[in-house]
Amino acid sequence: MASSSPSSSSSSLSPPMIPMELHSLNREKLLNSLREHLSSSSRPLQGFVLLQGGEEQTRHCTDHLELFRQESYFAYLFGVQEPGFYGAIDIASRKSMLFAPRLPADYAVWMGEIKPLTHFQEKYKVTQVFYTDEIKEVLSNQYQEMGTPLLFLLHGLNTDSNKYSKPAEFQGIKKFQTDLNTLHPILTECRVTKSNLELALIQFANDISTEAHVEVMRKTKVGMKEYQLESMFLHHTYMYGGCRHCSYTCICATGDNSAVLHYGHAAAPNDKTLREGDMALLDMGAEYHFYGSDITCSFPVNGKFTRDQSLVYTAVLDAHDAVISVMSPGVSWVDMHKLAEKIILESLKKGQLLVGDVDKMMTERLGAVFMPHGLGHLLGIDTHDPGGYLKGAERPKEPGLSSLRTSRKLLEGMVITVEPGCYFIDALLLPALESPSVSEFFNHGEINRFRAFGGVRIESDVCVTANGCINMTKCPRKIEEIEAVMAGVPWPIKKTALPSGNGQV
Repeated sequence: MASSSPSSSSSSLSPPMIPMELHSLNREKLLNSLREHLSSSSRPLQGFVLLQGGEEQTRHCTDHLELFRQESYFAYLFGVQEPGFYGAIDIASRKSMLFAPRLPADYAVWMGEIKPLTHFQEKYKVTQVFYTDEIKEVLSNQYQEMGTPLLFLLHGLNTDSNKYSKPAEFQGIKKFQTDLNTLHPILTECRVTKSNLELALIQFANDISTEAHVEVMRKTKVGMKEYQLESMFLHHTYMYGGCRHCSYTCICATGDNSAVLHYGHAAAPNDKTLREGDMALLDMGAEYHFYGSDITCSFPVNGKFTRDQSLVYTAVLDAHDAVISVMSPGVSWVDMHKLAEKIILESLKKGQLLVGDVDKMMTERLGAVFMPHGLGHLLGIDTHDPGGYLKGAERPKEPGLSSLRTSRKLLEGMVITVEPGCYFIDALLLPALESPSVSEFFNHGEINRFRAFGGVRIESDVCVTANGCINMTKCPRKIEEIEAVMAGVPWPIKKTALPSGNGQV
């Protein structure tokens, strides 16, 4: 990463080329999994996978078009940026087809050149391209078997949003057989583990986001507005990374706002003035060619940690580092969440905010008072990538654990966020202080002193490898690193080499 002074911005990064082979490989992965499923079920290897891409949306009843972002499953398989497309894959021949909207002539006046079908065939590296009003005819003619063609449509529950994928619809679909059950779980599972080409895009999104976080960190000053921090991040990732989209709405929380887990929405719009003594919790991640990042940095807005800030921050950092140190294929994510909780509780006890037996605190689920959210989530084309709960899997019921976005064991190729946090949220803390089962664990005087503290979260994006994991996020994490960067030291900080002999620097 290029260094910069506190008053200037720069980047050593530039947007990488986007290989459409990435989406060809995604289609092959789906075909292989689907064909294997059909064979094991003694079903014929025929029919079409058919997905409908996203449509442009206007703002309520106006003619204002919101900036379009492709539906994620469609993006995964075809990489198409434009709205109004359909995509099909012939299971028997392995051919891939796109269906483009037939645009009116005046589109060229208002929106630009109307591209020929060959443009999309070359750009997206598919076998054939037709118009959307030809779907019925093309699929009927392509079908090489006897009887009515079968369409595998996308329909299934997203376990993060509790919403269902919308199956494709087109004029004439009633002439086909449709299967609404087979595709969704298979395609979702394909998205759970990433190819090297996918990882490269996620890594770039991490790298440009890391640069932006560092830029914001070193320019943060008491008296600024939270939205100025958001603005600096968005500018850097777009200016130097070509990232027109963010993975999610930026959370730029300072002071007591940092105890609001999803701060930054329209009713809490990153508009507070930064005050002396505040902690900042900045959860921001850029998206590049659909693939995202999700990074949280916490730091004091004046550049120097107080004793109380150091106590809470170190508790969270120790949990973050401990989880990453033991992540590998086969490790239970529920166990990782509990590990993070236990380390935070032990740290709070050491800091004299808590008293008593930590194992008993774990049994009583005290950790959920300080970390009510899950430890992390799958990451990829969506910030909360699907596949966290396999069909039939039950969510844990206990406080804190019930918020986990996955309860799976880790797999090689997964990208998952590690984001422990410690917050002082009155809505949770006050009932706990009065609860007969857990009130005995609190040092009430010390806890009350922290009630306006807010919270700390540290979040990195981690790829599970064959033997362990790789942290894709390279932000300053140690207290001394953060204070140095905020004082103007270039990042990454160059280590001073020890001369041979006396061991003196």
